[in-house]
Amino acid sequence: MSITGLSSAASASVESAVWGKTASGEEVRLFTLRNASGMEAKITNWGGYIVSLKVADKKGQLADVVLGFDSLDGYLAKNPFFGCITGRYANRIGGAKFTIDGVEHKVTANSGKNHIHGGKIGFDKKLWSAKEVTDGVELTYTSADGEEGFPGELKCTVTYTLTKDNGLQIDYRATTSKPTVVNLTNHAYFNLAGEGSGDILGHELTIPSEKITATDDDLITTGEIVSIKGTPLDFATPHKIGERISADFRPLIQGIGYDHNYVLAGSGMKLAATAKDPASGRAMMVRTTEPGVQLYTGNHLKEVNGKSGHVYKARHGFCLETQHYPDSPNKPSFPSVILRPGDTFQSTTIYQFSAE
Repeated sequence: MSITGLSSAASASVESAVWGKTASGEEVRLFTLRNASGMEAKITNWGGYIVSLKVADKKGQLADVVLGFDSLDGYLAKNPFFGCITGRYANRIGGAKFTIDGVEHKVTANSGKNHIHGGKIGFDKKLWSAKEVTDGVELTYTSADGEEGFPGELKCTVTYTLTKDNGLQIDYRATTSKPTVVNLTNHAYFNLAGEGSGDILGHELTIPSEKITATDDDLITTGEIVSIKGTPLDFATPHKIGERISADFRPLIQGIGYDHNYVLAGSGMKLAATAKDPASGRAMMVRTTEPGVQLYTGNHLKEVNGKSGHVYKARHGFCLETQHYPDSPNKPSFPSVILRPGDTFQSTTIYQFSAE
């Protein structure tokens, strides 16, 4: 175990320990980040999963606010992407193909005829190299040219840091050897009342957006950006997640609840969402450099055996996945996801916690 203590240059301590081994015998490590106020994040270099995130409530009581598993075995097995790095391309690519510079590329079809979350063996199923850095851990992985059908050798770095003001910051960087597409995010499922405490329908949510990318019945974007003002998808003012989730509204029927990409206005670092659990007082503010945020309310969770004997069911967690728009490789009008040799993909998202 190694420990980096708190100092004037650091806001968090970092510890690491062997957590287990993959089926092929590779050593997996678990990194524990703690700041002076007691917030704690546990990150593993298997898939870059956020294994645990302990945050204080209004009484100062800590609770783990992300869904997941007690041991590495749960993350090695098939799971609902509980807090992993999602890539090369997070979300969906329609028809599992796209064209760059007149050349068609076919990627893995792992969601019917479509591609989702990087393919059958995406970044969530890779062992990343890891090293401790100030206030956090830096993970690196090189995706081979042609992996899951994507062109170019993609060198990725994802850094998790814990700030003194209770923010978990995630910085993404990538470079490529050939023109390719990149869309990276983290797929954490949050429950601000604490994982295993039941559904998240009473959480109050705000998303400063009046538009989404419309989808078809397969949840593939149509290319249209449509207004949601005044609809059950409108979170421009605070609403409880469960208030309108079962409304007779086509986009909600398509997603079996919320599973939608919200278009964020502005450039640079911007507010993507705020969420609050009224009972505990825990609040989370999400800021990002990305142009969109996917709200997903765990609609497909079904009897998942999670931490401490807890069983996770539908809507026991919600995701706010900051990212580029789904199927952007096939929608020229969307912000570009093409990365070319000599350029660097860079993105930052901060999940900041407080208690009210």
